[in-house]
Amino acid sequence: MKNHLLALGDFSRDQLRALIDRALVLKAERKQGKRHQQLAGKTVCLLFEKPSTRTRVSFEAAMYGLGGQVIFMSAKESQLGRGEPLKDTARVLARYVDAIVVRTFGQDVVEELANYSDVPVINALTDLHHPCQVLSDLMTVLEQKGSLTTPRAAWIGDGNNMANSWIEAASVFGFALNLACPEGFAPNQAILDKARSRSPELITLCRDPHTAIQGTDVVNVDVWASMGQEAEQEHRLGLFRNYQLDAALLAKADSKAIVMHCLPAHRGEEITEEVLEGPQSVIFDQAENKMHIHAAILEHFILGANK
Repeated sequence: MKNHLLALGDFSRDQLRALIDRALVLKAERKQGKRHQQLAGKTVCLLFEKPSTRTRVSFEAAMYGLGGQVIFMSAKESQLGRGEPLKDTARVLARYVDAIVVRTFGQDVVEELANYSDVPVINALTDLHHPCQVLSDLMTVLEQKGSLTTPRAAWIGDGNNMANSWIEAASVFGFALNLACPEGFAPNQAILDKARSRSPELITLCRDPHTAIQGTDVVNVDVWASMGQEAEQEHRLGLFRNYQLDAALLAKADSKAIVMHCLPAHRGEEITEEVLEGPQSVIFDQAENKMHIHAAILEHFILGANK
């Protein structure tokens, strides 16, 4: 397996499945009260240019749960905020810590950090990819559906970083993915083209959410305006109005379909209160699984880097 986790498309099906399987074991052992210390004496730096609740807390809880230590730095607390070159930051931090978890804007930031770092760099979110989140989503799908190859998934809304990582996941695992995005808000074309070249009949893109959701087993939505797009919020509300996941739209999916959202949710916009709190929602199981998949990621990449 590669030394850094930057995008799901960099890995094979077996490699990603191994991380998910390990997360399931760690989750079960945690619920049994088993204490872990395999990362005792290890330290991870969380380098976040974007604010976070779930990603930060789940990574910290995961690291502490494995016996390790955490150093959190926002951009304004580091020299990055004052223009220090990324290659300098990477080489210095790599001498202090055992892994660097990065939440930032540009994919080029994590790629340059990884290029110069001697310790694993983990992409906790960029504007292009959200690999750790989608791994926890896939873990949730496996728990709920028992397979990562047979469920049919739908993505309704903005073709953002989550959509891009779901496209890569569908390509790697070989499950069907239907995306419905408004005109001008499609996923990254290069990512879509590469995934379709690998799985040409499995990944479809359309404008109509009713078409995309028909008969699917997993329904995904996300906010219509992500961090950094707040100025577009009002404009997007009008464009995305027909992409709200409400009970009528959900009824077109399989009757046993599960509903997913990476949170935070804007109730009454991309999803209704009724659906979010309804019996088909696994949103809070999905949120919990972030911690378990992050534990598996930290364990694998930190211990693997020290072999």
